[in-house]
Amino acid sequence: MNPSERKLTYSDAGVDITAGEKAVELIKALVRSTFRPEVVGDVGGFGGLFAVDWKRFRDPLLVSSTDGVGTKSLVARLANRRNTIGIDCVAMSVDDIAAQGAEPLFFLDYISIGKLVPEEIDEIVSGVAEGCRRAKCALLGGEMSEHPGVMEPGEFDLVGFAVGVVERSEVLPRDVGPGDRIVGFASPGLRCNGYSLARAALLDRAGMALAEPAWPGAHHSLADVLLEPSVIYAPAMLELARRVPVHAFAHVTGGGIPGNLVRVLPDRCDGVVWRGTWDEPRIFAEIERAGDVPDLEMRSVFNLGVGMLAVISGDEGEQALDVVRSEGHDAWIVGEVVEGRGRVRVETR
Repeated sequence: MNPSERKLTYSDAGVDITAGEKAVELIKALVRSTFRPEVVGDVGGFGGLFAVDWKRFRDPLLVSSTDGVGTKSLVARLANRRNTIGIDCVAMSVDDIAAQGAEPLFFLDYISIGKLVPEEIDEIVSGVAEGCRRAKCALLGGEMSEHPGVMEPGEFDLVGFAVGVVERSEVLPRDVGPGDRIVGFASPGLRCNGYSLARAALLDRAGMALAEPAWPGAHHSLADVLLEPSVIYAPAMLELARRVPVHAFAHVTGGGIPGNLVRVLPDRCDGVVWRGTWDEPRIFAEIERAGDVPDLEMRSVFNLGVGMLAVISGDEGEQALDVVRSEGHDAWIVGEVVEGRGRVRVETR
């Protein structure tokens, strides 16, 4: 029979249903490991069920956020390491909703991939599950989608969606004013922002390889540094808000510290950030040097070592630091709120 006359199957078109079924079987235990008591049912339904205990609240609001890992997925593919990229995906969404004072309840992921290899899906979802355990939220569902002809084999993208709940009276930001202090939570790496610029500087312009030392004398590779998983701050943020009057959180993602702190400032206030009061991981200096990147551009793209900001009452600084550090994060007083016009100034100390 002429091959062009043979009956065409979905597999011939590049989609392997059997591989998808195997992948689901591989990840079931990972998903179940994240379940909270509120999860109803098991893996495999058409939708995830979650029973919220509304009696805990007087006037609850649901808070939702969706985000992805950007081109950090490309670095993971080039390095053939997919086991932590899911942590990044969870962090981006749960820390966004925690920034409004909300407790993350559940998370859903979406993986688009050029060719579905069950073991690779298992590796990706292992990171998602770990991220959910760190965030104390349930991995309630997800989707994996094969895209032959659109994505090459090995290519993938990962996005997620989180839902949380907060008492209406506790929604942040609120009461930000002059005299407040700004606490910075340490980020050991880039989290998920600025990877296109980092790749252009380090891989393209400087010609570095992911397997080589991150800088002269480094004991870890460039891949180790660039794939450092995002810290998940949500549990520490909620604990801080329980013990100290928090006026606002600012999640430092795209736009850097100035572009995110400004989002929680009232029009009558400025935020002043004291650069030099925290430890900046060396990777940022290496990117700046390799790409001859202007300092203003660095500040506008990268977190520079601070992944979350908390705006607190001025007399609560030391207690806030104690709480954040007791939750396992380095932290510093990195600035203050002053009278102004809703802008952010970065000063070097």
